[in-house]
Amino acid sequence: MANVMFIEGKIYKMYNEKIRNIAIIAHVDHGKTTLVDALLRQSHIFRENEQVAERVMDSNDLEKERGITILSKNTSVMYNGIKINIVDTPGHADFGGEVERVLRTVDGVLLLVDAFEGPMPQTREVLKKSLAANLKPIVVINKIDRPGANPLKVVDQVLELFIELDASDEQLDFPVIYASAKNGIAKMHLEDESDNVHCIFDTIINTIEPPKCDMDGTAQLLVSNIDYDDYLGRIAVGRIERGTIKNGMPIAICKPDKNTQGKIAKLFTYVGLKKTEVDEAKAGDIVALSGIADINIGDTICDINNPDKIPFVDIDEPTVSMTFSVNNGPLAGKEGQYITSRHIRDRLFKELERNVSLRVKETDSADSFEVCGRGELHLSVLIETMRREGFELLVSRPKVIIKEIDGVKSEPMERLVVNVPDDSIGTVIEKLGRRKAEMVNMEPAEIGHTKIEFRIPARGLIGYRTEFLTDTKGEGTMNSIFECYEPYKGEISSRTRGVLVAFEPGISVTYGLYNAQERGELLIGAGVEVYEGMIVGINSRNEDIAINVCKEKHLTNTRASGSDDALRLVPPLQFSLEKAIEFIAEDELVEVTPLNIRLRKVILDSKTREREARRNSAQ
Repeated sequence: MANVMFIEGKIYKMYNEKIRNIAIIAHVDHGKTTLVDALLRQSHIFRENEQVAERVMDSNDLEKERGITILSKNTSVMYNGIKINIVDTPGHADFGGEVERVLRTVDGVLLLVDAFEGPMPQTREVLKKSLAANLKPIVVINKIDRPGANPLKVVDQVLELFIELDASDEQLDFPVIYASAKNGIAKMHLEDESDNVHCIFDTIINTIEPPKCDMDGTAQLLVSNIDYDDYLGRIAVGRIERGTIKNGMPIAICKPDKNTQGKIAKLFTYVGLKKTEVDEAKAGDIVALSGIADINIGDTICDINNPDKIPFVDIDEPTVSMTFSVNNGPLAGKEGQYITSRHIRDRLFKELERNVSLRVKETDSADSFEVCGRGELHLSVLIETMRREGFELLVSRPKVIIKEIDGVKSEPMERLVVNVPDDSIGTVIEKLGRRKAEMVNMEPAEIGHTKIEFRIPARGLIGYRTEFLTDTKGEGTMNSIFECYEPYKGEISSRTRGVLVAFEPGISVTYGLYNAQERGELLIGAGVEVYEGMIVGINSRNEDIAINVCKEKHLTNTRASGSDDALRLVPPLQFSLEKAIEFIAEDELVEVTPLNIRLRKVILDSKTREREARRNSAQ
């Protein structure tokens, strides 16, 4: 009678034996979404002749372009009569809020670790959260076919990590599976032969317990995610903790500050990649339901006669803030559809409903909003999404969120892991030293590369990635994760080069740009509309120069051999949104429109800017 419970003489069924709920967690690029692909294909979710894209769970345009997972997503497979609900989670630390939420809906985790790289910063972070939630882990050593892979060494590193994180004896007794998700194979021992991933399904069913839940109680569900459908509106996603939820039933919605009532319009469960409408679903299953217009993450859906709220998980606080403001430049409103502060405000507050680790504060100015997130990538994905939706806005340089802890000014510290070619080690250590980084560990990686671990203020990482790629000739990799707050480390030197600023409005001309490129690198080509105060290039020295890129050559009747040859321009640097945000200084902004990303000064007028600079230097 292990799966029943006695309360006041009544018998309550405690387990839903036909279901297993599991999340796949790992560091970025360790193969989570590729493994979900293999599990879906081999569970015969797709027809034999069905065309299926790679990384089928990364359905968002930005996810496909960047090759990363940004939003956690649900799917399910049937194996030997048991339904396995699988949640694919993001690997980037910036999207950690997505992982923290979904761990509430599962009973175990598949921890994926690269057989070459071993445990990385985010591996540690997601595992720490899983162990704290008392979830049962299964370790999958992925990419065993990768050149230089050392699966047995990685298993030892994973075990050390579990011990470091104070795992219980039961959690330390984890099964290990060796896999190559790309080739669709998995095995329990390296020497075994295999041509499928069935051992992963078997291990999930045998290791992960069925969801513990009161099958006969009154209905209760915690909303852990929000989906949206153009026809159905907001869709709440979560696991049924208790009882049965039926299509069309009246319900109570427990919010943080009040209780309201509603009715379920449609009820869905996940079958493969599709949502399938059902009449009822029992405790332990992960479901989606529509019909409640103002439902939010963290709300509890209960039986109308027994409102009983479930406490929601604490999401880690943001560490980086940026100012989003209305575009007030000369070209404002020419390219975007949504340009007013009302549009921007509504969009940001709408984002808060599903992006739980984001914070938005209104400022003294009605045209500006302070947006706080987990990191530059977290905020830049939001900006890029808004840009594609037709928004036009200005964004400032990211700032870290400084706190006062016990009367001491404190700042966020990050744990940074870099993998660099041996001939770049000196340069990387020197540059990071200037940014107040402390080396913690150094060990050889693959042939010709070294893995170095640092502790560094989050401020020191802003604007460093581009410099790092240049110093390592594009061969280096860097990953960081928030660790804790520590006393302020002092000033950190920022950008060492000035910029070339357009002197007057007009259309850039080859002749004017040719003269400008002698002073540095260009950011624009010929035939581009510019305005006074727009940044058109990077100066080779550390001061800003106002330059006329619209200057044309005055025609005369005199001709001289050689002097009238075609002028050749060096191709301009192309800045992505992340690079532009990293590059700008305190007195600069990025102008984001659906068609262009421009850099500009906060004060556009050159005379006012010089006067302000003199006043600041006098102080």
